[in-house]
Amino acid sequence: MRHGKKFNHLGRKKGHREAMLSNMAASLLTHKRIFTTTAKAKALRVYVEPLITKSKDNTTHSRRVVFGYLQSKDAVNELFTTIAPKVADRPGGYTRILKTHNRLGDNADMCMMELVDFNEAMLEAKSSKAKAKSGSKRTRRGKKADKPSDDVVATQSTPVVEDAVVVEEITTATEETPAKEETPKKEAKAESAEKKPVAKKKAPAKKAAPKKEDKKEDKKDEK
Repeated sequence: MRHGKKFNHLGRKKGHREAMLSNMAASLLTHKRIFTTTAKAKALRVYVEPLITKSKDNTTHSRRVVFGYLQSKDAVNELFTTIAPKVADRPGGYTRILKTHNRLGDNADMCMMELVDFNEAMLEAKSSKAKAKSGSKRTRRGKKADKPSDDVVATQSTPVVEDAVVVEEITTATEETPAKEETPKKEAKAESAEKKPVAKKKAPAKKAAPKKEDKKEDKKDEK
């Protein structure tokens, strides 16, 4: 009876099961991704993650221990040279299982098992989300404007006063310019007024006619 025993034998004897898991682990470390059934992937995760943790200590002893499980020099070399430096800061959870579909023959649950730090698409998506979160948060009320300090208020108020003075100077200048323009008009009117009397003064020249009459009278007297 298997009461309380959660270990999945996968329908195989110990030697067959260990050989299968060793080959699957070597394939996962070499290609960074494999497609298998969900049951085998869960069993492989328990098998391969302790080996990845062991690879963080790059010594001859740890290499020999890992080689005893994998039985592949290429897989061991890839684990210690490429994978270990990349997962050095990760405290566990080196693999990810993503369910895909059911197998047509026996309807078994299929999945994709991969190393977390080698999926570039997901890493880029996470980095973009982190950048978006680091920016301003979305709120219904929007951003609250910070209250300016007294010094800021003082500095902001002075330019306003200067602007008012400039506006007053401009208005006074505009008021003074028409007055200056009016003076020539008044002088022109004055000159025209002075010229008109001069024209009227010439009229008495026509009144010189009586002098001619006097001359005629003098002539008559001579006659």
